[in-house]
Amino acid sequence: MNTNLNTLEFILKNYKNFNARATKDATISYWRHIEKGGKMFWAMGGAMSSAQLGITLAPAIRSGLISGMSVTGANLEESLFRLVAHKSYKDFPDYRYFTKEDDTKILEDRMRRVTDTSIPEDEAFRVVEKQIVPTWKTATVDGTRKFWHEYFYELIQSIDKEKHEGSADECWLLAAAEKNIPIVVPGYEDSTFGNIFASYVKTGECSANIAKSGVEYMCAWYDQYQKLSEGQGVGFFQIGGGISGDFPICVVPSIKYDLQKDVKPWAYFCQISDSTTSYGSYSGATPNEKITWDKLTKDTPMFVIESDATIVVPLVLNALMECQANPAEANKLIEKYTA
Repeated sequence: MNTNLNTLEFILKNYKNFNARATKDATISYWRHIEKGGKMFWAMGGAMSSAQLGITLAPAIRSGLISGMSVTGANLEESLFRLVAHKSYKDFPDYRYFTKEDDTKILEDRMRRVTDTSIPEDEAFRVVEKQIVPTWKTATVDGTRKFWHEYFYELIQSIDKEKHEGSADECWLLAAAEKNIPIVVPGYEDSTFGNIFASYVKTGECSANIAKSGVEYMCAWYDQYQKLSEGQGVGFFQIGGGISGDFPICVVPSIKYDLQKDVKPWAYFCQISDSTTSYGSYSGATPNEKITWDKLTKDTPMFVIESDATIVVPLVLNALMECQANPAEANKLIEKYTA
C-alpha cells in the first residue's frame, strides 16, 4: 500500500458496490473537478459541528477543497462552541437507552444533548453571549448592518488563543473566517443565538436591522455564485437536506428565470443523506427531481450516498487531501483500480 495515499487506496480497493461505490465514485469525480481547477460549495445541515466534523473540514477549507458554504445557524455557532468550551462537553454513548428522567437530569445539569454528546450551556451559550451581545448593541447604536456569519467571523478571530479549549486547527469556522470564504446562513433565526438575538430585539436592547435578512443573503449569493462558477464551474456537496441545501442550490434557476441572466449550471452534485423519499421530502428527493427545477441538468455528475456523513465525510476529504498532496500517484492509483 502507498503510505502517502492510504485512505484513497482503501476506498478504491474496498468500496465496490452500493453506498460504498457511490462514495468512491463521488470522491473520484470531486477530485477530477478540483484537478481541472473547479471549485466546490458545501451545504451542511444536521449537527455536524457538534459531531466534530471540523477535524477534516477545517484543513479541507484551508487547502482549497471547499470554496464556499451554506450552513444552518446551529452549525455556525456550534463550531465556535467546540472551540471555546470543548472540555466541558459531555458524551452519552448510551443515549438510546435513556429514560425521560435521564434526560431531565441532563437538563438540570445545564447540558443540551445532541444525540450522543451535549453542549454545556454556561461554558458555551452564556460565555459567547457575553462576547457577542456588546457587538450587537454597538451595531444598534451605530446603525451597522452585517450578515449573520460576519458577526461570528469577527468574534472567532478575536478570541484570545489561550482561551481555546478545542483545537484551532480543527475549527472549520475559524478556517473559513481566516480565508473569508463566502457563507450563507439561511434561516439563522432557528438557532440558539438566533433566539438569543430575538430576545434582545424584543427587549429593545438591539435592533433587528443589524442582521441582514435571508433575502439579502440571496442577493449577495447571486454575485458570489457567478464568481465561484467562473472557469470550470462550481460543484455542490450537500450534507443532509432542509434549508441549508435548498436555499443555495436555488441560485441557478433564480439567476436564470428571475434575473433573466446567463448562468452556469452546477458542475457536480453529491448528497449524503439517510432520508427517505416520502411526504414530498426535499431531504430525500433524488437528484433527478432537481432537473425539473433547473437546479441540475441531465449532464451534471450526480451522486447520492445514503449513509452517515460523520463516517463518510472524513474518508472523502482525507482521500482528496491525499490527492492534492500527490496528484500524479493518486491518478495512477485511480487508473489501477478503475481500469
